[in-house]
Amino acid sequence: MSSPTPAPTPRLNALSTAWPSFTLRQEDVAANGAELFATTHGGFKRLEPIYRNSLIETRHSCVPLEWYLQPHSFAERNRLFLDNAVALMAESATKALNEAGLTADQIDCIVTVCSTGIATPSLEAHLMQVMPFRPDVRRVPLFGLGCAGGLLGLARAAEAAKAWPESRVLLLVVELCALTFRYQDRSKSNLIATALFGDGAAAAIVSCRDDGTGPVLGASHEHTWPDSLDVMGWDVADDGLKVVFSRDIPTLVQNDFQPIAEAFLSTHGLTAAGVGGFVCHPGGAKVIEALEGVFTLSSGEMRHTRDVLREHGNMSSATVLFVLKATLEANEPGPWLLTTLGPGFTTALMLVHPQ
Repeated sequence: MSSPTPAPTPRLNALSTAWPSFTLRQEDVAANGAELFATTHGGFKRLEPIYRNSLIETRHSCVPLEWYLQPHSFAERNRLFLDNAVALMAESATKALNEAGLTADQIDCIVTVCSTGIATPSLEAHLMQVMPFRPDVRRVPLFGLGCAGGLLGLARAAEAAKAWPESRVLLLVVELCALTFRYQDRSKSNLIATALFGDGAAAAIVSCRDDGTGPVLGASHEHTWPDSLDVMGWDVADDGLKVVFSRDIPTLVQNDFQPIAEAFLSTHGLTAAGVGGFVCHPGGAKVIEALEGVFTLSSGEMRHTRDVLREHGNMSSATVLFVLKATLEANEPGPWLLTTLGPGFTTALMLVHPQ
């Protein structure tokens, strides 16, 4: 009697990142924020620590700082979004294909993740006009996952690779968060967004093919809490997407995330002490501190998470893939636990095992 065929094993064959050319220094953003928010919320001085304590030094933007100092329509923002998102996707996809030694026509499925602009046809259809993907490539656009999208997209890419074991899946993640800043909005949430958000993109190639190499994408899990739609997301305003932030997010991480993470690890025979590295989306300084507390890590131990936040800010769904790339380049022992938090309110987790 023949032995059963082993289950397909999805691997991360390549991972690349990209960001636009304009660099925003936090001190310059804060100086302009002082003017914009001078007469709101009891005066800017009371809110200035939001910039100073963010752990961010630089971010990247597809438009210069001066662009943010004038009002813009939703239509104008979305035109900029489409042009720049497709360009960043093409750059990151080309890097990933080159890293894997592949060409665009060897990709069988494209999973696209984005929540910061509207595209119909979806973004990968636009990309197919400038890169020679096959016309029969499978397309899986994912919208509305916010900061959780990079990890959920990676999980969906791994599932697609397992469903079609001879296929090669390209994951594309792009977010132009900074473009969502609305000049007329003087709310505290909008101010926090000016201190956090940056633009960036990532691309990954996932497959179960025998000729594939790279870390193994292991088990994944997601959990959406009930009655939590108001924790994080967008409200649609006349001039664009209005950011929704709850001040309770760090507290939710401290109180509600830990049992979810511990149960996931326990299911796979692990505890936090047995994890080689924590690849966590850096939602902000307080969220990182809360995560370090959840996993009983010393302050500053999540160095890749902190480094990405310092150099790029919060790029929503793309950010966790920047952290994963830094972890890969550091050649650290595994397994690695990837975590993200996003609208829903949802957490996503995944185990990744180095080769």
